[in-house]
Amino acid sequence: MLRVLTLSTLFPDASRPNFGVFVERQTLGLAAHPGVDLRVVAPLGIPPWPLARHGHYAPLAALPDRETWKGLDIRRPRFLALPGTGGRFHAGSLVRRLVPLLTALRRDFAFDVIDAEFFFPDGSAAVALGRHFGVPVSIKARGADIHHWGRAPATAAQVIAAGQAADGLLAVSQAMRHDMAVLGLPEAGIRVHHTGVDLDRFGARDRAAAKAAYGVAGPLVVSLGALIPRKGHDIVVSAMASLPAATLLIAGEGPARAALTTQIARLGLTDRVRLLGSVPHDDLPALLGAADVMALASASEGLANAWVEALACGTPIVITGAGGAAEVVTEPAFGRITERSASAFAEAIGDVLANPPSAQDVRRGAERFTWAANTAALYDHLAGLVSARR
Repeated sequence: MLRVLTLSTLFPDASRPNFGVFVERQTLGLAAHPGVDLRVVAPLGIPPWPLARHGHYAPLAALPDRETWKGLDIRRPRFLALPGTGGRFHAGSLVRRLVPLLTALRRDFAFDVIDAEFFFPDGSAAVALGRHFGVPVSIKARGADIHHWGRAPATAAQVIAAGQAADGLLAVSQAMRHDMAVLGLPEAGIRVHHTGVDLDRFGARDRAAAKAAYGVAGPLVVSLGALIPRKGHDIVVSAMASLPAATLLIAGEGPARAALTTQIARLGLTDRVRLLGSVPHDDLPALLGAADVMALASASEGLANAWVEALACGTPIVITGAGGAAEVVTEPAFGRITERSASAFAEAIGDVLANPPSAQDVRRGAERFTWAANTAALYDHLAGLVSARR
């Protein structure tokens, strides 16, 4: 039996049910493997009092220290996250918090390997914990952990040191593997580990009926992702000015909401562009199944789950060349890769709307990305690290 400790600061909780759902789904798959016994540690970075009692930190502070979450045994330890430090102390603070917790955990669960599901601070802390407890460590790179933390002055050295010291590395795409190597991580030791998609939940449906549920009759474009500049929702909004027959629905929440609301009003698009707010992951199949196009103008990505989920619903995608885009849009039926500008997105979206592929052809693009394959590859990777250490 392979005993796995999954360490992830990206994990859903009662206050953030959509946060890190892809990590949750991967972990559920691995936990269901007959050869695996698994525990999850999902740390919460909390600033000092009194900040911890305000804003989005208050519901985090109220979460239980331990709970059963969808059948998983979850610990949610708090660690000190000092504001204004650029994250430079996060990993050290996390190690100090986890050493006593994992020491107690090992009395009943002598984990064989630490599976860190984000590079910072998870990966940096995991390397120190692996040394302390004498177990191998795997770190998975997903996107911002390399593109932001791996380049930020306060944390870049920690990310690189962790990657060089880990027993195994995973990347969500070939493009991410390349970006990791550019930072100085050992490319030969990086294994590409693609995401999965639930092909039973995400599937093609009656598009007209699905649109009607959102009060839409004509062409529908959907964009998914946090309302932050990196996702480029403003670019897609601007593109809509050149697509007068189409409606845009944006699912996500974040600090750019006010700016997007202002932009939508300034462009006179309030009747055709709507901000839906945070949409539960269980509702995404209906939303994506209603769309004629899923458009996302990201500045950077690893391999966005939204791309694959859209394809599984038979909905072609229009995206930038960020991250693993070229590994997903491998046929014209799957969509378009275009420049990160409003004019380019308007042209690409218009082309797909004028020449729509069949939903069956689009769905083929998602059939390579299954959770069964994701689980098998992760098990093989982690078991190999344990075998090599022994």
